[in-house]
Amino acid sequence: MFNELSKPTEISIKDKKKVIKGKVVRAAIFARSKVINVLTADNEQYYFIYYKNSLIYGEKLETVKAGSFICKAFIDGITIDSPHPLLTALLPHLTLSIPNKNKIFAHLHNDYSLCEMAYIATSLDSFFEKDQLIQSIEKAFSHYRRSGEFYKSYQMARLLADFSPSLQSAKDRLNALEFNSYHNLYNPPHLPSLHKKDPLFVEVHCFKNRSKPDERKFLEDLLTEQDRLALLLLWLENAKILRNQNSIKKITDIALQFITMEEWILLLGQVNINPYRELPDAKLVVDEMVKKGNYRSAALLLISFIEDLPPSYDEILKVIWENLDSTFIATNLDHFIKLIQKLPGSNQPELVEQRISDLASNLLKEYDLKTVQEKLSPVQTLQPDSTVIRKINEMIKLVEDPERMMELGDLYSEFNQYDKAIDCFFWEMELEPQDPLPVRKISKMYQNKGLLSEAATYQKIYTQLKSNQETG
Repeated sequence: MFNELSKPTEISIKDKKKVIKGKVVRAAIFARSKVINVLTADNEQYYFIYYKNSLIYGEKLETVKAGSFICKAFIDGITIDSPHPLLTALLPHLTLSIPNKNKIFAHLHNDYSLCEMAYIATSLDSFFEKDQLIQSIEKAFSHYRRSGEFYKSYQMARLLADFSPSLQSAKDRLNALEFNSYHNLYNPPHLPSLHKKDPLFVEVHCFKNRSKPDERKFLEDLLTEQDRLALLLLWLENAKILRNQNSIKKITDIALQFITMEEWILLLGQVNINPYRELPDAKLVVDEMVKKGNYRSAALLLISFIEDLPPSYDEILKVIWENLDSTFIATNLDHFIKLIQKLPGSNQPELVEQRISDLASNLLKEYDLKTVQEKLSPVQTLQPDSTVIRKINEMIKLVEDPERMMELGDLYSEFNQYDKAIDCFFWEMELEPQDPLPVRKISKMYQNKGLLSEAATYQKIYTQLKSNQETG
């Protein structure tokens, strides 16, 4: 559905003196950081790292290293793929200027605390040598230790050991006697009190362990205050578990800060929550689409929930069915079989048969008889006694019988396929040039097509042949 209703998020990248156009193909949120993946028209992959909604760095990458922060973010973070209405909301700007790589750490030093700077460094291992990043974290460790801020130096030791588990010096620092008293704070962590001392650790810990109830609840409370967009994505990730009226109403208020109601309806559909049962305003959105003639878009919003729509949607479904194009119906035929059952009068065989006839007529505009027969096979299962299906099956047989082209033409005419009917009647006219009947039918087909001059021409031929037949 997103492919039909959501447009890709386009972005411009300023790289030195050139501007590169691309589309955001995916994004991942991981604690305070997020990763944006952009694909250019030349199939080049760019990756950008953000911290607290500020661009830190990014550039073109041929590959993403296994075990790197980018790799972990797309595996362990909350990931969304294009097209997705929240991708645009994740980007503060749709024009990015790649920062000067040589000045990154100077900017980090000016803009962030040493703890934040060290944490950010761990997210840049796809762009810088790991040794350089380790040195940055070690400098923060040494600064805090020299300043007598042992708890903060312990935090840096933990960060370094997590960033580079194989580094023996990191293990040695973490296990130093001076830090013994701090270990118990983290094993297991008491989230509220520890967050006051080491918020970065707690946020990452809760994000990594968000499937656990305690960590998830704490993370939700944090995001409610800090990042409502991340809270929305967290809610969507686990929407089936959190499904209740109050929760949906609360999260809808947040969602509408970033996207439209139409987009929110789509997102709820993606997590199997019926917006038409939960959101009173959902019907207004679909009503407006139908009034504007956007039947395809309205159908895409409703299609997944046709079987579970309130009765108040019946008239909307009827209007959509009557105005949709055949290609769309054929593509989504399984859903429209359910729609046939849902329509007003579905318990009246005559009305259902008329709907099937309309569908067959539309399909015959686009496809050959055999394909139409195949596409209607689910309908035949639903309505095994359908006259329309019987006629289609009969037409398949008639195609192979040149002596029964008149019958085939009559059936094509019933489905408003006048050009195909004319072809059949022409065939018969060539076989029986003195027979006025196929000529009269050709005249009738042209009349139905609105080609009155052609209809009049064949009417004259018919009159002459009829006269010849009577005088003969």
